[in-house]
Amino acid sequence: MFEILHLPIQLARFGILAFSANLVLPAFGDWDNWRGPNFNGSSGTDEKLPSSFDRSKRVKWASDLPGSSAATPIIHKGLVFVPSVKISSNKRGEGKLMAICLNAKDGRVVWEKEAGSGYKPGNGDGFDYQLHDRSNYASPSPVVGNGKVYFFFGNGDLVAYDFDGNLVWKRNLQKDYGDFSFQWTFSASPTFYNDNLYLPILQRDETVHGRGKNGAKSFLLCIDSLNGETIWKHIRNSPAKKESLESFGTIIPHNNELIVAGGDVLTSHDPATGRELWRWGTWNPGHKEQWWRLVPSPVVGDNVILVCAPKRAPVFAIEIPKKNKNESPKLRWSTEEKPSITSDVPTPLFYRNKFYVLSDLKKNLSKIDPASAKTEWSVDLPGKYKWRSSPTAGDGKIFLMNHNATVLVVDAVSGKTIHMTEMGDSYDDNTRSSISISRSNLYVRTNKKLYCIE
Repeated sequence: MFEILHLPIQLARFGILAFSANLVLPAFGDWDNWRGPNFNGSSGTDEKLPSSFDRSKRVKWASDLPGSSAATPIIHKGLVFVPSVKISSNKRGEGKLMAICLNAKDGRVVWEKEAGSGYKPGNGDGFDYQLHDRSNYASPSPVVGNGKVYFFFGNGDLVAYDFDGNLVWKRNLQKDYGDFSFQWTFSASPTFYNDNLYLPILQRDETVHGRGKNGAKSFLLCIDSLNGETIWKHIRNSPAKKESLESFGTIIPHNNELIVAGGDVLTSHDPATGRELWRWGTWNPGHKEQWWRLVPSPVVGDNVILVCAPKRAPVFAIEIPKKNKNESPKLRWSTEEKPSITSDVPTPLFYRNKFYVLSDLKKNLSKIDPASAKTEWSVDLPGKYKWRSSPTAGDGKIFLMNHNATVLVVDAVSGKTIHMTEMGDSYDDNTRSSISISRSNLYVRTNKKLYCIE
C-alpha cells in the first residue's frame, strides 16, 4: 500500500548542490501549515514586518522556482519548503512533481527531490500535471510535524521527508482508495495535529471527466505521521448533489475537534476516531444548487466558525456547541443582507479578534466584528486581476496578492492601503499562493520566484 524508506542524503541530486539541513538552523519563527501557527492566517509574532518593498527593495533573497504552484511557502527552523511542477517539454501532461527545501537565511537550495510517483488518474490521458489552466497537482501546501515535512500532491502522492531530505515514507492515496472524483484539480492541504496527519477527500459520487467512479464516497483520513499507515478512515455522508459534493478546503483543528466544510454542510469530528460530533447546514437549502463546489476552508474565531458559501452566496458564522451540553450548532449571523461580503475562493482571516473577508468576486476586503456582525469597513481592491490568495496578517498589517502577483498591504485597523507593488512578471495570471510570515520576514511566491522580504 505504501513504502517506508530511509535513504542517505544525496549531495548533487538533479545537478543542484545540497547540504545538511542541520547546518542551517537560525532562530526563525515558524509557519508550519498553510494558514500559519494559529490556523487562521495570522502570524504568531509581534515583530515588525516590512511596509514598503518591491522586487529589489528590502529583498533579502530571491530564488528561482522550476514552475508555478498555489501552495503557500512553509517555514520551519530556518528551512523553507515549497512544492512545484517542473515541466521538461511543451507536451501537455509531461513533467515532474518536486519537493524543494531552501535555506531561509539566503535562499539557497538545501535539497530538491522528485516526489511524484507518476500515477495517472482515470484513463491516463496525460492530464496528470495540468488538468486545466487554473491549477496543477503541486497546489496543496506542505505541512511540518514530528521532525518531518509532508508533501501532498493532487494526483494522490503523499510523501514524508526528514529535514535532511531523506525519504521516510510515501504512498499514493488514489492507488490505495480509488481515483478521486473531482471536476477540478484536487488541492486540499494536509493538516498536522496531535502527531497525526488528516486529509479530507470530499468528492462527488459519480465519474467526472473520466476520473473516479460511480458510487464513490467522501471520506476523512487519519494517517500516522511516523510511518504513513492509515489509523482510521471515516465515511462522511452528505445530501449534496454533483459538484456541490466537492470541497477543496483543509481540515481546521480547534479545541480537540476537526472542523470540516464541504458537501453543503459543516461538521466536527473526533481526532481519535473520526466520529462525527455535530453537524450544521445548510447554505444550500433543499440542495437545489448542484454546482456549488466549496473552496475556502473554515475559520475559527471568537467561539464561532466562519464558513463561506460559493459563488456570491453569503458567509455564515456558526456558534461552536459547548461540550457536554448536548447543544446543536446555531447560526450566530450571516451576510445575507450584505451581498458585497462573500468569498468564492479565498479563505477569510481572523486577526486581533476580527474577521477579514476577501471577496474575489466583489473585489473588496471587509472587516467584520464576530460578535455583532457589524462591518467596520469594506474597501475596494484595485486592478483588473482577481484577488484569490487568502489574506494573512501580522504587525497590524494585512497582506494580499492577486493573480498578477500584485501585493497589497492594508492597515488592519483603518483599512487604508499602506503599500502596493508588482512582484510578478507583466503577464502573469496564475499566482495563487498566500503570503507567509516568519518573524520579521515575508515570503512571497510568484509563478517563477520565491522572494524573502525583510
